[in-house]
Amino acid sequence: MRTVHSLKELRAILRGYRQQEKTIGLVPTMGNLHEGHISLVRKAAEAADIVVTSIFVNPMQFGANEDLDTYPRTLIEDQEKLGAAGNTLVFAPSAEEVYPDGLARHTRIVVPEVSDGHCGASRPGHFEGVATVVSVLFNMIQPDFAVFGEKDFQQLAVIRKMTRDLMMPVEVIGAPTIREEDGLAKSSRNGYLSEQERMIAPAIYQALKATSEKIASGREDFHALAQEAGNSLREAGLSLDYFNIANSQTLKPAAPEDREVTLLVAAFLGTTRLIDNISVTR
Repeated sequence: MRTVHSLKELRAILRGYRQQEKTIGLVPTMGNLHEGHISLVRKAAEAADIVVTSIFVNPMQFGANEDLDTYPRTLIEDQEKLGAAGNTLVFAPSAEEVYPDGLARHTRIVVPEVSDGHCGASRPGHFEGVATVVSVLFNMIQPDFAVFGEKDFQQLAVIRKMTRDLMMPVEVIGAPTIREEDGLAKSSRNGYLSEQERMIAPAIYQALKATSEKIASGREDFHALAQEAGNSLREAGLSLDYFNIANSQTLKPAAPEDREVTLLVAAFLGTTRLIDNISVTR
């Protein structure tokens, strides 16, 4: 496995693979990799001959007072995990390589509607930063496939719409959420949790499961269900950002006639913001 930092070197290597008619898969990450990320690499390897994992802490998707400066940078450990997983190439560019004219002067991509609400409402500009950096990575690497985790459900919807709207020749693949034994979705930010907070955190998945079971059994008073779930999380000791029940395709509030719905939640434990979701077929 090789690690490169410049676009010039990256394209030279990928040109050689394309001359061999190899297909290329991309797994975009911000590093600090865990088993959830590694599952994306394995998923990409099922679809493509060559797997490129990008490691780039994207400043454009962080808002004011978020954890850009403290976000863990663990390139050496990440390389070891990726090498063991069969990854082919690591692309770890600098901010200057991705945004050569600086953030303020860089073209930005806005994906309407699916970026609204949920995390889009709580983190203004976040999905603009996500869409922009993913479009840059798509153009840098020109993958045939790109794999994203379903844990970031709204992000996946944003990337799919952007790719479709801009007619990018990339197949976007969603990969299932990887969980701890107690149900907590694996996340780089789980490392911020104190021992006590870590014991509380599985309440998020428990609330999702309980609500999804109520929906599967026939309840369709979605607003009341979301309120009940939010109350259960507050009682467990979390500070609720949102608990929403949405149409799985549009991400707009679910209606009784919707057959596919997704429960999306974001909550704080101390200063750590955790997200999760479950989809239900009615």
